Amino acid sequence: MNKTYFIADLHFGHGNMIEYENRPFKDARQMNEALIKNWNSVVTQKDKVFILGDVSFHSKETTKEIISRLYGQKILIMGNHDRGRNIAWWNEVGFKEVYRYPIVYNDFIILSHEPPSYIPPNTPYFYLYGHVHGSEMYKTITKTSACVSVERWDYTPVEYNKIQDLVKLL
Repeated sequence: MNKTYFIADLHFGHGNMIEYENRPFKDARQMNEALIKNWNSVVTQKDKVFILGDVSFHSKETTKEIISRLYGQKILIMGNHDRGRNIAWWNEVGFKEVYRYPIVYNDFIILSHEPPSYIPPNTPYFYLYGHVHGSEMYKTITKTSACVSVERWDYTPVEYNKIQDLVKLL
C-alpha cells in the first residue's frame, strides 16, 4: 500500500542550522547523510512525500543529486528559503510537483510552510506546517494541526496515519 508522508525544514547544506536548532550532527555533510538515511528508512519508491518548505542551501547540481537519492514521489510546498528559486528550478532538481503557496490536500488538509496565525476552533480543516522547527511556542500535535519540522520527528518523514493516530489520543 502506498503511503503519504510529510516533512519540513530539511535545510540540506545549511551548516548553521546545526547550531541554530541544536541538531545532533557535527557538520552539514553528516546532517545531509543522516536526513537521507532516515528518509529512505521509512519511505519507499511508491510513496508520496510532501516537503513543506526549506529544502536545500546547495547548488542546483548538488541539490539534484540529493533529491535523486530520496525515495518516493516528492512534492514541494515552497518555504521562505526556497522562494529565491523558481518552480522550474525545483522541478529540474527532482520534484514531481511544486507549489509556491499553501494548498488543500485531500479536501481538508491545509499544507503550508508557515503555521496559520489563527485556527478557528470549529474548523473543518487540519493544518500541517513547518517553519517553526523546535520552537516551544508551537505544539507538535493539536486536534487541528501538526508541525512536521524535522526536529519534531527524529529527522524523519512522518506518515499521515501516525499523525491521525496521535490526534485521536488528544
